[in-house]
Amino acid sequence: MNLDDAAGLTVGAAASRAGVTIRTLHHWDAIGLVCPSERTDAGYRLYTNADLSRIQRVLTYRELGLPLEDIKSLLDEPAIDATASLRTQRDSLRERAARLHQMADAMDRLIEARKSGILLSADEQIEIFGGHWQPGWAAQARDRWGDTDQWAQYAERAAGRTAEHWQQIAVGVEALNADLAAAHRAGVRPGSDRANALAERHRASIDAYFDCTHSMHVCIARKYTADPEFAAFYDAIEPGLTTWLRAIIDANARTNGVIPESATWV
Repeated sequence: MNLDDAAGLTVGAAASRAGVTIRTLHHWDAIGLVCPSERTDAGYRLYTNADLSRIQRVLTYRELGLPLEDIKSLLDEPAIDATASLRTQRDSLRERAARLHQMADAMDRLIEARKSGILLSADEQIEIFGGHWQPGWAAQARDRWGDTDQWAQYAERAAGRTAEHWQQIAVGVEALNADLAAAHRAGVRPGSDRANALAERHRASIDAYFDCTHSMHVCIARKYTADPEFAAFYDAIEPGLTTWLRAIIDANARTNGVIPESATWV
């Protein structure tokens, strides 16, 4: 757009030439950003070539995302000061661009996490979670629960996790399973302080993936005893562990005001 080839334009004509609204020029005039320099004999304001050139500079700076108050300072400062301000604004824009790039990368990770469930290769998953782990489990979970709030929450958390984060989670789960097996062997009674503490640790391990209430915890425990694959996993750690784990989860839920027999996914 070339605004320098016209002079003595009314506010309407200047707005049309610049591609902005009359209201915009009135606002710029009111805040002292671009003020018409001349008037007609009837008192109407007119924009000179210099005014139109200033409008063009405002539009250029605004396109760069600078706020109007900063643009006014840039236009009114001496050339040396304006150059320093421009350098500052340039550095700010570069920092903003870097942040936007990081945000875009994070969005890519979230999209991939929603699709795959875990941002690790199959070999990395087996190395971290152990030989019993099946990389296809995450995809199966997505197919079954991909439209739930819990899956969305899981994906958001997974998107921010590195292999080191998953390793820490895996180590914690392994320690928990060992403590569960030891307590079961020792005959720890469901509802006891020790059993309730272990049940809370188990619920916290699920919280690493999505927020798990006591009622939801009971529903998950039901799944453990009803699904042969889950039962086989825990019973391989310690015979009879699956049934005992459900018992301590139910007892802990009851302690926290949930009736296991009527618990729902809330």
